[in-house]
Amino acid sequence: MTTTPAASAAAGSGLSAVIITLNEADRICDCLDSVAFCDERIVVDAHSTDATRELAEARGARVIERDWPGYRSQKEFAVAAARHDWVLCGDADERVSPELRSEIESLRDRGFGGYAGASMRRRTWFFGAPLRFGTSAPDRLTRLFDRRRGDWRGRQVHEYAASAQPVARLRGRLHHYPYRSHRHHREKLEHYARLMAEEMRASGRRGSLANIVVNPAWCFLRGYVLRLGFLDGWRGLLFAFREAAYVRRKHLLLYRLARGRA
Repeated sequence: MTTTPAASAAAGSGLSAVIITLNEADRICDCLDSVAFCDERIVVDAHSTDATRELAEARGARVIERDWPGYRSQKEFAVAAARHDWVLCGDADERVSPELRSEIESLRDRGFGGYAGASMRRRTWFFGAPLRFGTSAPDRLTRLFDRRRGDWRGRQVHEYAASAQPVARLRGRLHHYPYRSHRHHREKLEHYARLMAEEMRASGRRGSLANIVVNPAWCFLRGYVLRLGFLDGWRGLLFAFREAAYVRRKHLLLYRLARGRA
């Protein structure tokens, strides 16, 4: 029998779901519903101007409003704000599948079985269908961990969670719906390109014309050909093309920033 959230928390194996948001009114409800099995749900919101906070509160989440310091720092804050040491970290564009939920509940029922964390497979959906090949797959991430033995690491963008060993390998999917439209896809890649260029510049990198030419070509070749992105049809081609454009834009912005032109 699956333990109820209240019973698992009382037994000392409670689980907090933590989510960061900014203007996610169209996606936050589905996200929160997919983690309703957790003992606590926390939303850390960076001053949304839509109904994100109100919708999250109506779904029973504890909402904290906070200035935006960067992706990694905001997630670190959310983890620290949790009532339980075990945390399931997510974004508003992600959904825990029923299979993954069952695995996490089973792990929680066993007091997390001596593990320090758990990795899961994330499947990215791209305009109506999942990407099964290319650079987005396979995508295995640690999103469930004991915060006493794990944390968020890396840059403020393209951050990642890591924990001490041993880590359980879950088979269920974390579904990812990152793009609302073609325009949103382009805008999001431009945003990430600028953030990455600024971080690379801050670390002392200057970039080069070779990076602007060679790196995008390699990105396309690796994703579309070597990692079989072409098997995803037009979606695979579009995804590989835009990923290459993102790499080109990132290095172009770095080149300009390093020379005082951006």
